[in-house]
Amino acid sequence: MGAAVLSLDTPALAAGYTVVPPHPLPLKGRINHSVCRWCYSEIPMEEFCRAVAEMGLPAIALAGPSDWSLLKKYGLYSSMCNGAETGLTKGFNDPQYHETLLENYAAMIPKVGDAGYRNLICFSGNRNGMDDSTGMQNCVNGLERLLPLAEKHGVVLCMELFNSKVDHKDYMCDKSAWGIELCKRLGSPHFRLLYDIYHMQINEGDIIRTIRDFFPYFAHYHTAGVPGRHEIDDTQELNYPAIMQAIAGTGFTGYVAQEFIPVNPDKLAALRQAIQICDI
Repeated sequence: MGAAVLSLDTPALAAGYTVVPPHPLPLKGRINHSVCRWCYSEIPMEEFCRAVAEMGLPAIALAGPSDWSLLKKYGLYSSMCNGAETGLTKGFNDPQYHETLLENYAAMIPKVGDAGYRNLICFSGNRNGMDDSTGMQNCVNGLERLLPLAEKHGVVLCMELFNSKVDHKDYMCDKSAWGIELCKRLGSPHFRLLYDIYHMQINEGDIIRTIRDFFPYFAHYHTAGVPGRHEIDDTQELNYPAIMQAIAGTGFTGYVAQEFIPVNPDKLAALRQAIQICDI
C-alpha cells in the first residue's frame, strides 16, 4: 500500500514549466520543499512566485486554479491544490453539505488532474454535537462517491488534520488515529491525510513515531513552530531536523510545506531560514 501512495505523490512537472531563475539555496534533495501561499498573502502573487523560484524551491501549497498560470510561469508546482472546499467548518462529516461539496469537487478534480497536479485538500468539518463515529460514516458516504473520479484523473483527496485545542475548536479530524481509520474505511490510495505537524503536536504529540508508523496514510506535510505558529527555529519546541530525518527515512517523495506565520519583518528571510532548517 505504501508504494502505491508514494507513487501518487512523486513530483511531476506539468506542461508549460519554465527554467528556474538563478541564485537558489543549495538544497540537498532529500526533502521536496514547498510553502503555503496564505502565510505570505501580503506579498503580491507574482512577486511571491518569483522569490520562491529564486530560492530554488519547487512548489507552492494551497494554490487554486487562479494561481496556476503564475506558478507555471516561474517553474513552480502546486503541491496542494485548493478551491473546492466550502470552508473548514462545513465538511464531509455533515450530509447537509454533501451535494454542494460533491458538485464542487467533481468540477475541481478534473482541473487538478489536467493541470498535472495530484493533491486536492478537503476537510472533515466541525462536530456541532455529532459523535465521531457518525461523522466518520458520513465522510465515507460522501467521499466514496468522488473516489472513482479521483482515480480517473490521478488525484488524491487530502483531508487535513487540525488541532481542536487552540486553533480550530470542535473540528472533527483532530487526531491522526481518526483520520487513519477513515483512510482504511475508504480503502483507496486516492484518499490520504495532510499531516500538519504543528496541529498534531498540539493535539497529541508523538510526531516522529506517528510518521514512522503511519506514513503510508500521509500525502503531504505542513510545518509551523509550537507554540504560536511562528518560525520553526530554536524559539519553539519541535526538533524539525529530526522530524525531517524521520520523513525522509520513510522514503516519502511528496512535499513538505512551510505553514508558519513569520514574526520576522523580513518574511522571505524567515522562509529561507526555515527551508535551511528542514533541508537535512
